[in-house]
Amino acid sequence: MEREVSSASSGPGPGPAAPVALRGLVAVVTGGASGLGAAVADKLTVQGVRVAVLDREPDSASPYFSVRCDVGDDASVRAAIAKVLETFGRLDILINNAGIGAQGTVETNDDDEWHRVLDVNVVGMVRVSRAALPYLRASPAAAIVNTCSIAATAGLPGRALYSASKGAVLSLTLAMAADYVREGIRVNCVNPGTADTPWVGRLLAAAADPEAERAALEARQPHGRLVSAQEVAGAIVYLASPEAGSTTGTTLAVDGGMQGLRLRPQS
Repeated sequence: MEREVSSASSGPGPGPAAPVALRGLVAVVTGGASGLGAAVADKLTVQGVRVAVLDREPDSASPYFSVRCDVGDDASVRAAIAKVLETFGRLDILINNAGIGAQGTVETNDDDEWHRVLDVNVVGMVRVSRAALPYLRASPAAAIVNTCSIAATAGLPGRALYSASKGAVLSLTLAMAADYVREGIRVNCVNPGTADTPWVGRLLAAAADPEAERAALEARQPHGRLVSAQEVAGAIVYLASPEAGSTTGTTLAVDGGMQGLRLRPQS
């Protein structure tokens, strides 16, 4: 069901001045083998966190303790979380990052595709959180951070299914925050704009004019470029840190101003 691909003690390791707030905590990052998840795993490790990556296709060359896990399968999720606890003995931080994309209007995708995307992007977070919660309750610094999207708060053309899934993630985050705040478990989410990730790269490569498509994506974000994976990771690590101990039920936009700014056209 799962495959260990590296030892628990491996990884880049914290620098000599790793902050005390996160040092020694244990984090699970779903979808951590590439893209945003990999950037989060790297940044957490630099901060002194011991990281376990859960992914359907773990990288055999990964420096992290990695477990094969399908968030669409409850047995796989529970086995993966059990493996993390067996190895590290605790769990403090859960980064629900695993997800899949979708394109099209409500006419484009059939029922099976709607069920598939919602099952991974929404119910997948439920499965992992449900399996992790008994262990998070024992942590003095428990935090869950869900990867949401600008698609949850802005109407984007050709993204009906994806937007619906991320809108559900936003509402789920708020409900979870209310359910667990009195147990000392903080729940927040990050809303990236269009980020420079492998998935976006594949979309651009498939476009009729990749350069024009990239320019259009950059132009719709007020700061004029794609968001970097490292910028999103920085926001996630902040929300996961005990230094954000009074922050829960919050949505943090990392979108170059796309959600809130309305700039006048340049003359």
